[in-house]
Amino acid sequence: MLITWHASRMDPLSIDGLWTYTPRIHGDTRGAFLESFRAADLHEAVGHRLDLAQVNCSVSKRGVLRGIHFADVPPGQAKYVTCVSGAILDVAVDLRVGSPTFLRWEAVRLDDESRRGLYLAEGLGHAFLALSEEATVVYLCSTPYAPGREHGVHPLDPTIGVEWPLDTEPLLSDKDAAAPSVKEVQDAGLLPDYAACQAYYESLR
Repeated sequence: MLITWHASRMDPLSIDGLWTYTPRIHGDTRGAFLESFRAADLHEAVGHRLDLAQVNCSVSKRGVLRGIHFADVPPGQAKYVTCVSGAILDVAVDLRVGSPTFLRWEAVRLDDESRRGLYLAEGLGHAFLALSEEATVVYLCSTPYAPGREHGVHPLDPTIGVEWPLDTEPLLSDKDAAAPSVKEVQDAGLLPDYAACQAYYESLR
């Protein structure tokens, strides 16, 4: 017998340019099938296309914290994130200067049961914490990796104040551990401009 767990849908979150995608999952005695990404659904909800330039896959053990990462806009780097094995707490931070939700953050659990995805528009910061013993994360990126235009903010910066569910010291890369505060990044003029991001979104329609 075929079982449909729920209907697929795109839901906006409180930050402009941040959406969750909950897929329709079909299950039977063999297992399950789902469409983890649908370009047409995202385009209809967001209002512009997601150009696919690169697919990243990271494997992290429990307690690994990656981010907060962002890129210069334009072109920035939009991301569509899924956790294909295990569970993570995925976090987006509005780093766009001039945005009505500047420095607001949103956290969404992504795991291999709900199979939800998270879309982050250009200009949003991205980070995640591995909650399971091992978590495999796949994210579609609108632009390829370009070290010269990619930046980071420390994930434990109290100015942002992400409430990470930590019971031990998080495991950070050397680069993330040495990342500056959001104030330092803003003072250096590296944060994206909200108006410039909006103009770039319009160019993708």
